[in-house]
This record gives sequence, structure tokens and C-alpha cells, in this order.
Amino acid sequence: MKKVLLTYLSAALVAMTGAAVPVQAAGSAPQHACVACGLPDFTGLVEKAGPSVVNIRTYKKVAVGSGDEMDEQTRELLRRFFGVPIPTPDTPKGGKGAPQGEEERPTGVGSGFIVSPDGYIMTNAHVVDGADEIMVTLTDKREFKAKLIGADKRTDVALVKIDAKALPAVQIGDSSKVKAGEWVVAIGSPFGLENTVTAGIVSAKGRDTGDYTPFIQTDVAVNPGNSGGPLIDMRGNVIGINSQIYSRTGGFMGISFAIPIDEAMRVVEQLKKQGYVVRGKIGVQIDSVSRELAESLGLGQARGALVRVVEKGGAADKAGVQVGDIVTRFNGKPVERANDLPRLVGETKPDATVPMQVLRMGKTMTLNVKVGEWVMDKKPGAKPAVEQKPEAVSKANALGVKVIDLNEAQKRQLGVSSGVLVEAVRNGAARDGLRVGDVILAVGNAAVNSAAQFNAISAELPAGKQVAVLVRRGDAGLYILLRPQN
Repeated sequence: MKKVLLTYLSAALVAMTGAAVPVQAAGSAPQHACVACGLPDFTGLVEKAGPSVVNIRTYKKVAVGSGDEMDEQTRELLRRFFGVPIPTPDTPKGGKGAPQGEEERPTGVGSGFIVSPDGYIMTNAHVVDGADEIMVTLTDKREFKAKLIGADKRTDVALVKIDAKALPAVQIGDSSKVKAGEWVVAIGSPFGLENTVTAGIVSAKGRDTGDYTPFIQTDVAVNPGNSGGPLIDMRGNVIGINSQIYSRTGGFMGISFAIPIDEAMRVVEQLKKQGYVVRGKIGVQIDSVSRELAESLGLGQARGALVRVVEKGGAADKAGVQVGDIVTRFNGKPVERANDLPRLVGETKPDATVPMQVLRMGKTMTLNVKVGEWVMDKKPGAKPAVEQKPEAVSKANALGVKVIDLNEAQKRQLGVSSGVLVEAVRNGAARDGLRVGDVILAVGNAAVNSAAQFNAISAELPAGKQVAVLVRRGDAGLYILLRPQN
């Protein structure tokens, strides 16, 4: 009877909690219940990967007596709220005399991990940015002065090296196989607390935060000092570098981001070989494609990268890319979001000729682009304003826009082969973003070559239904959604 009752109670507990409870027969030795059935045990992977994680401290040389003893944030706080006059580098402490020399002051604390037994260590570029000295502390408390091999700010990946041998290196995983919902662990030095372990799950993959690299999003607790540390899967493999957090307070708020290790390793291989990263470049500025624009142009779903600017003489220009094109595939790979294009181009070796699929005026075409080499981009200069007097003027139309024809000199000056110049805008079009001085290149999927053609196209547009108007504004192109009126 006791055995039956115990079995019944065990079944009831399983039904309530979902945890299996061992049944103890009457008179038998007591058995230990499973305290955390179904929960992961991280001890093994921490023991495996933990010795490969390092603490990184950075120092910067400052002039003694220059006023740099106090960081700028504290200086501004005292000045604003307490009216305390703070010496600046131009006014040495004490009000007279010159700096008496230099000394190194700590500037930051971060994390890193050993990627090869001969002393190469991966971390974030922002951890070592501007440092005059980098110190690395291993888990066995040995300290080394590190040499910066190279840093890539675009991906926020850096590689440093210490003079040591037979170090415990991490096992590199495959971030492309990571799945949302799987358990992951972060090891690092939050707030300078070395060898701290936190755990959570992968919240999302390919998270676009506006940076070059799509991140792995997790709910693992990451705080200042965790930057540069590894994100580790349940097999003990590194799948990312903890890099950013979403926060309104400066501390962890439940969302953190890691650089996928696949991208990081591509960068590290180049840093190790030559100290810098070489990327492909085609010479365009792009924007995202909204749902409304996609529907208006017959694209179906919102995808691709909208070309706003084509660099004159660049790879895209030579291949025939035009402002207003929507890039949907590059080198055989789909461009789902605008930020996919820079990454795909960057991964392509300079001088390689690859196919690029674009949507232009409702038609899909493939262009062959010879990829150039990426260097620090310069801000393109603005084109001079069109100075010559317009030739022909149109009347107002359903779009609420008056346009004029462009002569050949104006087309050469603007770098366009067709289009009409906006002379006047009614309230509706102005409210939607159209401006006097814009050059209209297309309405919907129809190219515009004259004011008369523009009026004819406008007259056929259904009232109340938005239409995409391709506009050239300065050096950039953009689509503006206008709604024709009766």
C-alpha cells in the first residue's frame, strides 16, 4: 500500500512540475532526487574554455600636471553642477608651470581569449583603441605586455599577441549553425571581476543594429568589462565575441550582442597576415527598401538594397549600375536587407568580377561588376547647383508637381541622362517629401524623359493609390511615395 501511494504521489508531482522523482521502495536505502532535472550543467564547458579567457587592461600616457588626471566626463560634471573650475591641459594644476613628464594611467578593462597556443589573443577593437600599453592577465595570474597586431573598427575585432608558448587555446565553433533558443555562456571580466561566468540563450540571429556585421543577440548578462570575451555554446566552442549591449542605464538590461565567430576569424586571419583588412568595394551608397516601396514597384516583399548614390568612376558605375536600382543578389547570394550588400561585397576579393542582380524599372537584369578595393571613404562633394535657365515648363498635374525639361548642359552637370526638374510643389507632394530642385527620374517603373511625358504618366495614375517616384537630390537618389489626387 505504501509503495502504491508513493508511486501515485510521484506521478502527481511529475504532472505538476514536469520533473521526474525517483520512487523509493519501502525499507530500501534513500535515493537522492534530481535537483535540477532538465537544466543544463555548465561546469564542464567552463572548465574546458575558462583557462583560455584573459583579462585585458589598457593604459595611456598622459602628461603629469596637465589636468588629464581626471576624465572629461567627471570634469564636465563638476563644472556644470558645482561650478568647480577644473584645470585643463592648457592650464596645468596650480595655475603655473609646465608638465613635468609623462606617466601611464589606466584607461579601460576588457576581456579576450586565446586563439592559438603561441600567444595570439582575440578581443574587441574598442577595448584596445587608443591604448599606449596593453596588459594581459591569464587565469594562472601570469601577466604579459601585449603587442597590438591589428584592429578592424568596422567589425570591432582586434588581435594582440603575448610572448608565451603552450597556452590553452579555445575551440572555434561554427556560428552559422547557431540556433535561436540554444543555451550559451559568456566568460569575461565585468567591472574588472575576472573569470566571471554568465549564461542565457540565443535570442536571435543576424540582428541588424546598423553596424557592418549582423550580430548574435542573447540574453546573457554582459556588462562593461565583458567586451572582447567569448560567447560559448554547450559543446565548449566559441561562437562569438561579446561586443555590445542595449542599455538605457549603462548596465545590462537583458539584451546583448556578439560578433559571429565566422566573420571574426576571417578578419583575424588578415590581421595576422598583414595587420589590416582588405575588403571589396563597388562604390555605392544604399538604403533599405520599405514595404510600401516594394509594393509600389512590384517587388513583392520588402527586400534588397536601394542604390542612392553611384560613385563616379567606381566599380558599380563602370558596370552600369544606376541610382534607383534595387540590388537583390550579389555574387549568387540573396540580398534580403540593405546591410547584407556591404557584407557580401566586403567578403569578395578585390579585382574579382562577379554577377550582381538588380531590379530597374520593373525589370530584373544581371550586371557583371569588377570589385574594387575598399579604403577609407571620403565624403562625396556636393554637385554645383543647376544655373542655366530651364527651357520648358509643365502645368500642375494629379501629383501636384510642376516640372521643367533639362537641357543637355544641365544633364551633364547633374550626371543624368534623363529626368525633369521640379519647379513647384503643391502641399500634398511637399508633405510627402518632394522638394523644389529635385530631379524626377522615374514614376513607378516608367523612366521620365520630358515634362510632357511626366504629365502624361501622371494623368494615368489611379487616384488615391501611392506611386513611387525616383528622385535625384544632389548626389543621392531616393524614392518618394506620392498619392495622386483627383
